Amino acid sequence: MKFPRNARIFRGQLDASPFVGVLFLVALFLVLNSSLVFLPGVPIRLPEAADLPGVAGPPLTVAVDQNGTFYFRNQVIQEERLRRELHQAAQETAQPLTLVLLADKSVPYGTIFHLANLASAAGMKEIVFAARPPGLPPRAPGLR
Repeated sequence: MKFPRNARIFRGQLDASPFVGVLFLVALFLVLNSSLVFLPGVPIRLPEAADLPGVAGPPLTVAVDQNGTFYFRNQVIQEERLRRELHQAAQETAQPLTLVLLADKSVPYGTIFHLANLASAAGMKEIVFAARPPGLPPRAPGLR
């Protein structure tokens, strides 16, 4: 039994407009997901370290920039208010909290030590210092 063939081989010009539309959509997705898009944040240059332990329990993050300004929950915070917030957070949870300290590498050791004492007095059981892995380039200022 022979089947009739109704399909013909296309021999005309190919329409490029659908391909151009897809190309523009791909370009738009690449631009919006790239690291060239400015994200507001605090420029912190973390020191390098290898094979650091992770965090097991629920973490709280405190950042200290090169000027010694404290940041907690993405907000600038004064030392006394930070003490109250850390104490309140330690009282609200049943699990022991871990403080993750993001300190710029130019912050004096005294400031880091003072912040660690402040956290342990507030009830934090463990303090972990954040670092970037060796070989990873530091982020540009103003980019997250």
